[in-house]
Amino acid sequence: MIELQQTRDLVDPVVIAAFEGWNDAADAATGVIDHLIEVWNAQVVGALDPEDYYDFQVNRPRVGIDESGRRSITWPTTQIAVASPPDLKRDVILIRGIEPSMRWRQFTAELLAATDELGGRFIVTLGALLADTPHTRPIPVNGTASDSDLADRLDLEEPTYEGPSGIVGVLQDASTSLGLPGVSYWAAVPHYVAQPPCPKATLALVGRLEELLDCSIPLGDLPEDARAWERGVDELAEEDEDIADYVRSLEETRDTADLPEASGEAIAREFERYLKRRGDDS
Repeated sequence: MIELQQTRDLVDPVVIAAFEGWNDAADAATGVIDHLIEVWNAQVVGALDPEDYYDFQVNRPRVGIDESGRRSITWPTTQIAVASPPDLKRDVILIRGIEPSMRWRQFTAELLAATDELGGRFIVTLGALLADTPHTRPIPVNGTASDSDLADRLDLEEPTYEGPSGIVGVLQDASTSLGLPGVSYWAAVPHYVAQPPCPKATLALVGRLEELLDCSIPLGDLPEDARAWERGVDELAEEDEDIADYVRSLEETRDTADLPEASGEAIAREFERYLKRRGDDS
């Protein structure tokens, strides 16, 4: 079991989790957790024993030199951190990890036991997948809820996907079985620029979290990083006519589709979030 560091009682904590690997195209989902740990000054309170879950020939330990000049080894693992965002009336439990190589059911049980010990009331899992979407348009984010009542309340859908699953799907199913409600958000990363990072997708996921939590999350360099990423892909497309033609075809398909991003409701939500952030900055 995870040995958690002693911490104060958390206030109505929400769990937000993402994992490297199959669920994390271009590191977009774990990029959200990394960003939240930084801007919310989260503190790590526990970690899984990697010996139980990882094949070290797949996820190798890293050798480095610490501040005292001594060589040390950092083992791949999954960590739990806690934060108290100033713009949120509840605490947050952040899980940042790597999809395990083995013992998935034990892995999820151990994580959920730790979040229960910390008082977790709600779980949000984040993922990213490669899709036929143009980099020049808003990154699509699909959201699903664990049950019909929650889906109706949050204007989301119940999951309908059938097929191979990653650890995000397994964790979501296990949490639902334990009566822990939750939602899952997945960003669609343009498949022709699959190399990490993809700050535009990370930014899109952060936006959905702002809507869900009804708070303003400090964005830091994410908006500028997203613009720089898009400019870089633009330059690559300009150098290859085949890629440029393909991007234009994706744009035409996207623009003629009935997209939630183009709806009046979505525009209104974005404008409300903009006004809220302006108010926080003033």
